[in-house]
Amino acid sequence: MIKSWLYFILAGFFEIGGGYLIWLWLREGRSIGWGILGAIALILYGAIATLQTANFGRVYAAYGGVFIVMAMLWGWKIDGVTPDSYDLIGACLALMSVLIIMYAPRM
Repeated sequence: MIKSWLYFILAGFFEIGGGYLIWLWLREGRSIGWGILGAIALILYGAIATLQTANFGRVYAAYGGVFIVMAMLWGWKIDGVTPDSYDLIGACLALMSVLIIMYAPRM
């Protein structure tokens, strides 16, 4: 389970980081180098997600919840936008969903 969470966090960092670099390139007028680095990060995200042992649909459904939490943290720490109580409630619900989807005992 620890390895699975490390893959989720690493994938989230590369997906959000890659998207953010492309955002900086296209929305903030940074050089194309930022966009290229973002594209590389997004490719790495896709590769890292394949290291999970569960099937594709389950991994990507659960990853959505991890992404929600990491995006909130990114916005808070990088962009300086403090999550409000509704953000925190939604993030907690998303994390509960991840736990159910990925780690519930199956027959």
